[in-house]
Amino acid sequence: MPPAATTAASLALDVTSGLKTRDLEDLYQDLHRHPELSFQEHRTAGLLAERLRSAGFAVTTGVGGTGVVGVLHNGDGPVVWLRGDMDALPVTETTGLAYASTVDGVMHACGHDMHVTWLTFAAEALAAARETWSGTLVVIGQPAEEAGGGARAMVADGLHERFPRPDAVFGQHVAPGPAGLVAHTPGLIMSAADDLHIVVPGVGGHGSRPEATVDPVVTAAYIVTRLQTVVSREVAASDAVVLTTGQFHAGQRPNIIPSEARLGLNLRTQDVNVRERVLSAVRRIVEGECQAAGCPAPPEVSIGASFPATVNDADLDAEIAALHRELFGAGSVIDFGPAMGSEDFSLLVPTGVPYDFWFVPSTPKDAWQAAAGQELSQKITAVPANHSPLFAPDLSVLLPGVRTLVGAALHKLAA
Repeated sequence: MPPAATTAASLALDVTSGLKTRDLEDLYQDLHRHPELSFQEHRTAGLLAERLRSAGFAVTTGVGGTGVVGVLHNGDGPVVWLRGDMDALPVTETTGLAYASTVDGVMHACGHDMHVTWLTFAAEALAAARETWSGTLVVIGQPAEEAGGGARAMVADGLHERFPRPDAVFGQHVAPGPAGLVAHTPGLIMSAADDLHIVVPGVGGHGSRPEATVDPVVTAAYIVTRLQTVVSREVAASDAVVLTTGQFHAGQRPNIIPSEARLGLNLRTQDVNVRERVLSAVRRIVEGECQAAGCPAPPEVSIGASFPATVNDADLDAEIAALHRELFGAGSVIDFGPAMGSEDFSLLVPTGVPYDFWFVPSTPKDAWQAAAGQELSQKITAVPANHSPLFAPDLSVLLPGVRTLVGAALHKLAA
């Protein structure tokens, strides 16, 4: 154990001092070249599992499908979980990077390759410095965050029963913003999200005889238009809500009126009561428009992937933010405020266990300086962000991202 006067921040610097930037870049670029979609992360999981075994972890693979869990017991003490997600997105990369994706139509457009790199090197650094801490470190490579089912699948596969119960859980996410900072928000940091699937029934027929049909395309179009009033007229201006129609599918030929139309919606909310109010409004509008159109059957409205809000333990977040401030200097920690983005990170955490989740901004310095706007919020909208085919985190955040995780773990394990 370290002397009492040694802080977790200074210890984290010592523990990671031997890491070589080239080694971090090699793993990151390899992962970026070989992205894998949700629940297909076999290569990524294999690489993580191999590195963890080599570092001395007891490794379990196939948790929740393609999940990886590494456990390192190192004497008595607290249990800390570190989590990183592994999956990529169905996005065609246009960054022009020398290490761009080699998989057609698939890209690490959300930075999960960065997350796996951080997790791997943090685990290895902590394993190599066992003499500085005591307790149990659990490293989790989670599948399918993007699909919304990865955390649930791991929990359903016994994550909470098969592995040591944590005293604290930590995670982080790469994000747009000036590289060199860390973004902490106590309490609510990410919103709840729901995917809604709507089927609008109609009566199909020939395009020359619309009077013999019930056109679901027209009805669905009215639904899309009317849904725009939910946020603007049914929700208080002080409530943060986003309702997006991201899918509209109907028909096969221009001269055939289809027998149904399908809509895909995405809802983001930060309050449980507001969520229920919006869901009720969506159902009311869909049913009302279908009734007005004379649809032959009631519409179908179902909820698909669903993410809860991510709510940091305020005290733990304050402690980790202070640690990161000590790591990187005064002014290095900022607060983005609650984001409308969503995560399934909190679903991994057993009930009653405190957790902390933060962002690591990663926009290259030249791109950030060239971005239009004066305010932070304006500039963030002007640079490539997560899910963009142009998203390319700056490599300068590789080592700092390892240190943020190592520092958080040591805050508990070396106390």
